[in-house]
Amino acid sequence: MPDTRAVAVRRRFVKDFLTNKYLYIMMIPVIAYYAVFHYAPMYGAIIAFKDYTPIKGVLDSKWVGLEHFSSFFGSYYFWRILKNTLIISLYSLLFEFPAPIILAIIINEVRNKVFKKTVQLITYMPYFISMIVIAGMIKDFTKSDGIITMLLTYFGGENTAMLQHPQLFRPIYIVSEIWQKIGWESIIYLAALMGIDQEQYEAARMDGAGRFKQIWYVTLPGILPTITILFILRMGNMLNVGFEKIILLYNPMIYETADVISSFVYRKGLLEFGWSYSAAVGLFNSVVNLMLLIAANWISRRVNSHSLW
Repeated sequence: MPDTRAVAVRRRFVKDFLTNKYLYIMMIPVIAYYAVFHYAPMYGAIIAFKDYTPIKGVLDSKWVGLEHFSSFFGSYYFWRILKNTLIISLYSLLFEFPAPIILAIIINEVRNKVFKKTVQLITYMPYFISMIVIAGMIKDFTKSDGIITMLLTYFGGENTAMLQHPQLFRPIYIVSEIWQKIGWESIIYLAALMGIDQEQYEAARMDGAGRFKQIWYVTLPGILPTITILFILRMGNMLNVGFEKIILLYNPMIYETADVISSFVYRKGLLEFGWSYSAAVGLFNSVVNLMLLIAANWISRRVNSHSLW
C-alpha cells in the first residue's frame, strides 16, 4: 500500500506544476547555470589534496593529503594575507556596508524630484565603469602630480605617489569601493523603503515625531529585514575581497598591506603554476566563509528573528 503522505505530496506538486508551469520552465536556465558553473566545478577542489599536473589530470595526479594546507599554514605569508584580508573586510563592513543605507535614506527624504534623480544618476554611474578604467583613474589621481595628491598637499599633506605607501592602500581601496558601489547598492534599500506603509509616518507625525525620529522609529525598522539579509550575505563573503582591483592597484612595495587571499591565490595559481597550492588556499577561504555565514545567520535569528533559514 503506497504511503498516503508521499502520494499527497506528489499530487500537490503535480497540481502546482500545472498551475505554474511557465515559472518552472523559467527556472530551468537558472538551475542549469548553477549546476554547470557552480556545482560541477566543485569536483576540481580535489586537486587541493593532490600534487596536480595537467599532463596526469585530476584523477591520476599524486595524492598528498593535507600537505598543501600544512605548507600554507606554516608559511610566512599566511598571517600576512589573513590579516590583510580581515582588516580590509572589516573596514568594508564598517564603512562601505552602511554607506548605501545612509544614501538610500537621504534620497528617500529628499522631496525635490529633479535633485533626487540627479543624485541617483551621479551615484549610479561609477558602478558601470570598467574596473580597468577605475584602477587607471585611481592611479592617476593618487600619483605625485595627481589631483587628489595635489589637494592633500594643499592642506599640508606630503607630495608623493600615494600607492607607494603601504599605510595608504587600505584607505584608498575602501574609499574607491564606496564611491564605485554606493549608488548601485542603494537600489535594494530604496525598493525596501517603497514598501513601508506611509500610514506609519502619518501616525508618527501625529505623535509629534520629527524627521530624525521618523527615520529611527519607522524607516530603519521597516528596512531592518533587508539590512539583516544583506548583512548575512556580506558575512558569507567576508574573506572574498575582490582581487581584480587589488591586482590592478598593488605593487611589491605595498604587498605588506595590499596582498590578500584572493590575490595570493592568483599569483600562486596563474603566475607561478602552483595549482594545487592555490586550490588549497581557495578551499580554506571558502570553508571559513561558510562558517562565517552560518554563524551570522544563527546570531541574526537569535537577536532579531530575521535570517536566511
